[in-house]
Amino acid sequence: QVHLVESGGGLVQAGDSLRLSCTPSGQTRSVDTMAWFRQAPGKEREFVAAVQRMGGGEDYSDPVKGRFSAFRDSQKKLLYLQMNNLKPEDTAVYYCAARMLPALRREESMYDFWGQGTQVTVSP
Repeated sequence: QVHLVESGGGLVQAGDSLRLSCTPSGQTRSVDTMAWFRQAPGKEREFVAAVQRMGGGEDYSDPVKGRFSAFRDSQKKLLYLQMNNLKPEDTAVYYCAARMLPALRREESMYDFWGQGTQVTVSP
């Protein structure tokens, strides 16, 4: 079992930057690809970014490409999401997710473990 805890959310203004962190615990050696999803009020949860454990593979959704960067620490355990030039439409609860297989996937059902989420609010 793997437990994921997100942190770093908060209230910022449009154009600001914010970095989210995801700290895994438990059987972390079983984790390969890790990802960020988000859910805005009244909307379904959507894929944001994913990073493989090895090989450096990354994937980003179109709305965040060029503004957000997902990366892992040198030990390949913690996951980060650097968010630059934030927009009001980035307001959402951001979730960390992990899967035991290496393929980069965007479907929620492909992820085995989930965190509780952290709120990001971007004011105009």
